[in-house]
Amino acid sequence: MANTVSAKKMTRKIAKRTAVNTTRRSRVRSFIRKVEEAIASGDNAVASDALKSAQPEIMRAVTKGVIHKNTASRKISRLASRVKAMAS
Repeated sequence: MANTVSAKKMTRKIAKRTAVNTTRRSRVRSFIRKVEEAIASGDNAVASDALKSAQPEIMRAVTKGVIHKNTASRKISRLASRVKAMAS
């Protein structure tokens, strides 16, 4: 249990930051799920549009420190290759 004033403040800050990061992570997952659902439906146009909207959202999570840059790049790359495979 936090006893000092600074420790109590840090617990408040951590709780706030955790809530924000949880929201951001959930938002990224929603965008990724939309792309995967579009891929599953087989509609190439919808899938590519969903990917175009998901890419900036995933990279924004990187700048906010929610996910690592390489993780985001890997997710985008794998989604893009799956969307590209639909076209052929």
